[in-house]
Amino acid sequence: MVEKGKITALQMGIMMYPTIIATAILIVPGITAEKAHLDLWVSPIWASIVGYTTVLVMCALNRIYPEETIIQYMNRIIGRIPGKAISFFILVFYLHVTGVIIKEYAEFISGVFLTRTPLLVLISSLTLVCAFAVRSGIEVVARLSELIVPIILFIVVLLIILLLPNLEIRRMFPMFEDGIMPSIKGALSPMGWFSEFALITFMLPFLVNRKKGLKMAMMSMFFVSFTLVMVNFVLLFLVGGGVANILYPFMTAIRYISIADFFEHVESLVMAIWVMGAFLKISVFYYSLSLGTAQWLNVSSIRHVVFPIGILLVLFTYWTPPTLPGLSHYLGSLLPYILMGFQTGLPLLLLMIAYLRSRSMRKRVVNK
Repeated sequence: MVEKGKITALQMGIMMYPTIIATAILIVPGITAEKAHLDLWVSPIWASIVGYTTVLVMCALNRIYPEETIIQYMNRIIGRIPGKAISFFILVFYLHVTGVIIKEYAEFISGVFLTRTPLLVLISSLTLVCAFAVRSGIEVVARLSELIVPIILFIVVLLIILLLPNLEIRRMFPMFEDGIMPSIKGALSPMGWFSEFALITFMLPFLVNRKKGLKMAMMSMFFVSFTLVMVNFVLLFLVGGGVANILYPFMTAIRYISIADFFEHVESLVMAIWVMGAFLKISVFYYSLSLGTAQWLNVSSIRHVVFPIGILLVLFTYWTPPTLPGLSHYLGSLLPYILMGFQTGLPLLLLMIAYLRSRSMRKRVVNK
């Protein structure tokens, strides 16, 4: 077996939380506000429909093929040759997406904190650290998530509490001035992020308590949605309609923190959230990509492909929009459609084909 490790359903849920939140908490509110305006707090609720659908589809496929990931049961559902071909495009897709995530991380750190550090240094160093975690297996990534996620949650809650004196509810009014359509249009970007719950296909086969897999994935999905709604509320109460004009709204919000002219300039806490969250998110994507590649190539261990894929990831970061505004536009326009197409649309199609095939086989058995 390519992966011999085992994790619990709870660990899977904890792993998925930073996989979505890590980048969404800093980037998505600004992108969402461009279309949703003062109704951006509603957009994650609409977008969560895609997340819940993705979880249900992936768990349904896992019940049919409990020991396999999408790379493996693709061949069973649509045939070996077309299955291998589509699996290849899935792996290229995850190479691209992981490269985009690494580029997001590097652009943020370089643009806000380490302004004189070359992007290549930031990209290579994080990729190398993630490679060591991925090479150790899913159990190590899961335990790291259990260790780091509570720290991230503590810092986020602390920062929100420190912002409370600056919040004014009146800034979020008027609500639904143009109806519900702006909030639905603003849900496009978070829909792409929520579709990333498709990555549970690479974790479900290794659960020790599979019956709890759906429950824990749904709980993780709920907490992701709840977190984004709360963050959007805080941003609205703080800057109102100005959220749409800020690239990193949460980062800007933290600069409002000032207690007795002494406790201020706590941007380093945001950097801590970003670095830890990005590490976990990239590790989960990197692991899924490595596992899928090992299964596609039929190699004996995931360890054989980790470092070669790491080199490809560094290269793929340079095949993304070269500027920060261009990357932000790509994240809010084209990428969500690609994410939903590969991570929600394709699995849903596979589930329909698997259901029709099983139904056809049952009819043949009855007729005999």
